[in-house]
Amino acid sequence: MTGSELTREMIEQREATILASYAALAARSKGRVYAQADHPLRTAFQRDRDRIIHSAAFRRMEYKTQVFIPHEKDHYRTRLTHTIEVAQISRTIARNLRLNEDLAEAIALVHDLGHTPFGHAGEDVLDDLLKEVGGFNHNRQSLRVVDLLEQHYADHPGLNLSYEVREGIVKHETKVTVIHPEFATDEQPTLEASIVDIADEIAYNSHDIDDGLSSGIINLDDLKQIPIFAQTDSDRYGSLRRVLDLMVTDVIGETRRRLDTHKIKSLDDVRRCSNKLCGYSTEMAPAVSEIKDFLRTNLYSTEHLVTLTEWAGEIIRLLFAAFCDDRTLMPSRYRAMLEEERVEIVAADYIAGMTDRYATEKYEQLRRR
Repeated sequence: MTGSELTREMIEQREATILASYAALAARSKGRVYAQADHPLRTAFQRDRDRIIHSAAFRRMEYKTQVFIPHEKDHYRTRLTHTIEVAQISRTIARNLRLNEDLAEAIALVHDLGHTPFGHAGEDVLDDLLKEVGGFNHNRQSLRVVDLLEQHYADHPGLNLSYEVREGIVKHETKVTVIHPEFATDEQPTLEASIVDIADEIAYNSHDIDDGLSSGIINLDDLKQIPIFAQTDSDRYGSLRRVLDLMVTDVIGETRRRLDTHKIKSLDDVRRCSNKLCGYSTEMAPAVSEIKDFLRTNLYSTEHLVTLTEWAGEIIRLLFAAFCDDRTLMPSRYRAMLEEERVEIVAADYIAGMTDRYATEKYEQLRRR
């Protein structure tokens, strides 16, 4: 080094100086499962972010469904572009609340790494197929990906991410609570993790409407049924930008109000607080519920998407049955896992890691057998 670099120690010192007292500081991370020397230029959370971005699972999200099958139109959101939008919103909220942007970004980038092909349709089918061995949940699978399935290092399995990022995976809000011995269920995660939860919701509420409009399934007149959209005379993109900005600004203001109300002064206060600290105001929460109700009725339940869901289910079920019946159909690294894992778990690992395109190709190959 020449002496002119921005070193890790300098970045950590800057975090301690400018971030809020309840932010998660990289220098105070609870560390990694496998101890590693600090990097001279990057903090723990920056290294996590880089490891996630360079993982194969991250790249595969480019060809995994968000709502619409990616090949239907080139500009529909994929699981990867959704993730990038979540990361952008998370950083904006974190910056304005003086939280750790690097940690928020890392959690956002990793939060959907375990998602199956074909979006939630694929997840629901795998969950049903695995019900006798604990079911399937994409949060639990994301942790399995970063702890085990990604293999890039000779000295440890997985990506060996920091405690705080892995905690953000486990405690990401979904319909199923993931129980893991490392992470106390009665302890709140960092605010950075909570921000990603709500940024995820803001992102999909916004871009699912945009993609729905692009598909022609919903139109601008439909959109005016939602009171928050009826309040603007802007065009399509102007309306979407305005509502997105309203939601993000509201979360920043409401979260700051709750932090003050509950007298949060430290990360320990965050972890011990029994009240949700990151959220919408009482004025915005009903509007967000109206958006979600609208999407369920006017987009997710429409014939086009229901047909795609049924088609995805057929593919996942055939693949699962084939791999469980004939283990030689799986690659050697997965067959090696069978020495310690049940075939159902290994088959699910293989399928969950597939892109939509690859899953479809394998399905066609097996049908022709």
